[in-house]
Amino acid sequence: MAAKRQHRQTDDDLVSDTGSERLCVVTRAALEPDALLRFALAPDSNLVPDLDRRLPGRGVWVTCDRRLLEKAIATRAFGRGFKRDVRVPDGLPDLIDTMLLRRIIANLSLANKAGLAIAGFQQVDAALEKGQVAVVLHGHDAAADGRGKLDRKFKAIQQDRGQKAPVSDILSISEMSLAMGRPSVVHAALTPGGLTDRFLREAERIQRYRACPPIVSQDFHEPTQAEG
Repeated sequence: MAAKRQHRQTDDDLVSDTGSERLCVVTRAALEPDALLRFALAPDSNLVPDLDRRLPGRGVWVTCDRRLLEKAIATRAFGRGFKRDVRVPDGLPDLIDTMLLRRIIANLSLANKAGLAIAGFQQVDAALEKGQVAVVLHGHDAAADGRGKLDRKFKAIQQDRGQKAPVSDILSISEMSLAMGRPSVVHAALTPGGLTDRFLREAERIQRYRACPPIVSQDFHEPTQAEG
C-alpha cells in the first residue's frame, strides 16, 4: 500500500515533502504549480494574482479552474489560507481570464517577432506540406470549412510521424491580428521553438481555467455535406 502523502507548512504555502507540489486551498489536493494559480497578499490586505509565481511572501494556491476560484471566494478560503482578513477584488474570476488571455496574445506576438509564426491559409497549408508546423491556430470565429481542411491535414501528417497535432482556437481573428501585427489573421501556425512551447503551456492553462478540452485532444472539424 502506498504511504499516505504527508505535507508540511512553509513560509510560503503548503507543499509536498516529496517535490514541488502545492495544496489547493479549496480541494486540498496536492498538484504541480503549473496546474494551479498562485495568489499573494499586498500590505493593504488586497489579494493579488501572481501568475508568474514570483511575488514575495506567503502565497495561497487554487486549482486552475474558474469554478474552484469562484468557490474559494464564496467560502472565504483565501482568508483561511492567509489566516487574516483578505480583500478580494471585484470580478476576480473575469480578471484572471483576461490576464491569462493577454499572456497568450503577448506570447504569440513574441513568437511572431522571433520568426516562428506563419499567417494565412495558403501559407499554413504550405508549411504543413513541408512538415514545419508544431501548432495550428484558428480564430475562434473563423469559418469551419477552412479550419477543418487544415486540421485534418495536420492530424494526418502528425499521425504518420507519431506526434500530437495541437490545434488552438482560443483567440479571435481580431486578437490574432493584433498579436501578429497584420489585418485579418484567420489561420496561423507556429513552428517549433521555445516560444511555441510557452504558447502551448499558456494555452493549456487557460483551457484548464475555462474547463475546456486540452488543445491536443480537441475534436477536429469534420466536413459537412456542403464541404463535400
